Amino acid sequence: QVQLVESGGGLVQAGGSLRLSCTASEGAFSRYAMGWFRQAPGKEREFAAAIRRLGMTTRYADSVKGRFTISRDNAKNTVYLQMSSQKDEDTAVYYCAANDGVDISTTPRRYEYWGQGTQVTVSP
Repeated sequence: QVQLVESGGGLVQAGGSLRLSCTASEGAFSRYAMGWFRQAPGKEREFAAAIRRLGMTTRYADSVKGRFTISRDNAKNTVYLQMSSQKDEDTAVYYCAANDGVDISTTPRRYEYWGQGTQVTVSP
């Protein structure tokens, strides 16, 4: 069972940038498609971005497209989410998730493993 640990969250001003990292305990990290989801207070968890096992294919929610970039370094067992031009509505707890396969679904239930989450707060 893979364990995921997110880091890099914090407070950022609107228009600023932040990079999240998620490191996996699993040595065979490249077998997993990875996703980033977020959950704002009182709202359901929503898809932000996903990347296939070798990093050649990515997928983004319309709300973050052009502002967020997902990438991965399989040698470091780590997936990243570079967030730029941040908006108030980006404030949420951000979770990384792993899917043992090729699917880069936008649906949370398609991911088997989850991190504990990291808080991102965008100030006006």
